[in-house]
Amino acid sequence: MNTSVEIDGFDLRLLDALQADGARTNQQLADLVRLSPSQVSRRRQRLEETGLIRRYRADLDATRLGFGVTVFIFVSLATHSGLNAKRFGDLVRAMPEVQEAHAMTGDADYLMKLVVRDLKSLSALVNEVLLPHESVARVRSSIVLETLKDDPRLPLSR
Repeated sequence: MNTSVEIDGFDLRLLDALQADGARTNQQLADLVRLSPSQVSRRRQRLEETGLIRRYRADLDATRLGFGVTVFIFVSLATHSGLNAKRFGDLVRAMPEVQEAHAMTGDADYLMKLVVRDLKSLSALVNEVLLPHESVARVRSSIVLETLKDDPRLPLSR
């Protein structure tokens, strides 16, 4: 299956402007991209329909909202089977604290990024949710001390 979508320089500039600020109006985008607002609107709609633009959302400040701990958790599964992987995937999708989850190569099967309010919340999550789960064999966590960069934007301009 071919998942690529043909885009040109205008599309790239439009995508870059939207990922910097998804609340920009078509007029503001038109000024940045150097197209008419109607052309921007048509291009934006096509980029949304093709799935290149997956969603729009606000970038919230986790710390100011009371989520004081960011943690990366490495998980090793108890057994390596499709059913066990599905069970673990279902667990992860049900945990609102999980911001990202990736299947990995190497020592651990999965790497997850979570935000929690405090260390007590982290302890409860690890000891009462993850470790008792039938799919999980081992959990190793690394708590973030300082975030040097937090920018989900893709490097489209390079």
